[in-house]
Amino acid sequence: MSSRRNFVKTTAAGLGLLTLPGILSADPRNPLEKKKIVCVGAHPDDPESGCGGTLAKLANAGHEVTIIYLTTGEAGIPGTGHDEAARIRKQEAINACKILNAKPVFAGQIDGDTFVSNETLKHVQDLIAAERPHLVFTHWPIDSHKDHQCASLLTIQTWVRSDNKFPLYFFEVCVGEQTMGFKPTDFIDITDTQEQKRKSVYCHTSQDPPGIYGCGHASMEEFRGRELGVKAAEGFVRMTGKGMGGFSA
Repeated sequence: MSSRRNFVKTTAAGLGLLTLPGILSADPRNPLEKKKIVCVGAHPDDPESGCGGTLAKLANAGHEVTIIYLTTGEAGIPGTGHDEAARIRKQEAINACKILNAKPVFAGQIDGDTFVSNETLKHVQDLIAAERPHLVFTHWPIDSHKDHQCASLLTIQTWVRSDNKFPLYFFEVCVGEQTMGFKPTDFIDITDTQEQKRKSVYCHTSQDPPGIYGCGHASMEEFRGRELGVKAAEGFVRMTGKGMGGFSA
């Protein structure tokens, strides 16, 4: 059990990549060990609900965390126009990032109308490159929501085209209804940041935070915690391989 509690299945060391557990064990007081973390999510509330506990854990340790939101949630408030919904949800995301000690960046695509093209890929590449990340999180690509898929594919293509392969980790959201076929390779204990994560999710008042947790997120934290042997955890799938890459089994 102790090996599981030391972040089970962390086999990336053999690939020469910096790993998520390695970053969490680094000392950010040493400038050489302080890392930059980027999370790419489709909408405001996706990064918070998918990996907010881990992002908080990294930021609390002293690492720099940036959240890139592909959209501003324009279509996410029924009965509200896109411009007003974007204003509301952008402020909610900014408020959530304050809770997580993260920097928000907005990529400018439209909620419900996201797409992958050479132009949008170049834009996401530039946003990620500007952060010079040591590690990146994004959505698992097998997902019922096409915005989630677009965010994931744009990030994967950025990874594929990068000369310096940053470690890429996928998170899950609303598993079973949105994220599908997700089998974690890595687990992070978020017991100490579970409440901080919850507060960040509850910043998204327009999105019915109890409903977000009712969409399996509370049970996900508990179940992943059971797998790791702790109170609450988040699970991730780590991208592996060279060239076009692959998913670790």
